[in-house]
Amino acid sequence: MFSGFMVNTWTVATIVAVVAGVVGFFVVLRGSAFVADALPTGAFAGAAGASLIGVNTLVGLGVFSLAGALGIGWLGRRGRHDVATALTLVLMLGLGALFLSFSVEYAPEIYSLLFGEVLGISVNEVAPVAALGAVCVVAIMVMFRPLMLASVMPELGEARGVRSYRIEMYFLVVIALATSMALPVVGALLIFSLMIGPPAAARSVTDDPYLAMALSVVIAMGTVWAAIAASYASNWPVGFFVGMIGAFCYGAGRGWAAWRRTRVGHGATSTALAR
Repeated sequence: MFSGFMVNTWTVATIVAVVAGVVGFFVVLRGSAFVADALPTGAFAGAAGASLIGVNTLVGLGVFSLAGALGIGWLGRRGRHDVATALTLVLMLGLGALFLSFSVEYAPEIYSLLFGEVLGISVNEVAPVAALGAVCVVAIMVMFRPLMLASVMPELGEARGVRSYRIEMYFLVVIALATSMALPVVGALLIFSLMIGPPAAARSVTDDPYLAMALSVVIAMGTVWAAIAASYASNWPVGFFVGMIGAFCYGAGRGWAAWRRTRVGHGATSTALAR
């Protein structure tokens, strides 16, 4: 489990988990789960088009991810954000269907882009994933305060000179980069699960942003490590275990939050009765 090609699997999975935990924290905080689903799902069209014309699929992924992010940001400024996201996703999926209709030779590769090849990662894929992952984490850290302000109190942010539209475009580009990094090795569905489940669980446990982000990374790493080990032992899809473990962590987080609220309520009631 820890020798040969599996070393690459553990390395890349850890990098992806860290990036998913950091970026996913703001995805959950900003209510951008639909965007985090749309960009990696629709970006497969770029890989299909790149394969069709003989270009590296990573280039196609990057172009379509960035184009999708900018399209969502531009359309969302002039209308409802969810509608803009849906229209962008539909457009990318339509283009993907068109590219695939020209040939069936790329079906296995496109399947891997949706579900990932986390148990078959080559050594050549580690460096690009690490580089793009570092860019994503650094970008979030550099813009942490204005991004936090725009996410939690946008009106106050505008008063302090933080432009919500610029922050939105900035964050969408970061999601696009994270998508381009993770899609070829973990798939659209896996990166979406990691960007939503662990951060949502962390947000349920604590309101402290730094602690929540750190906890999000820890949960994401634990989720993907446990999923890989279970997949290796059972030969079941790693995406299944990631989805199930992520959902369990979120349920446990919500249960903890409910228990804490109940305990605080009982404590307040007891204090009131004592008075």
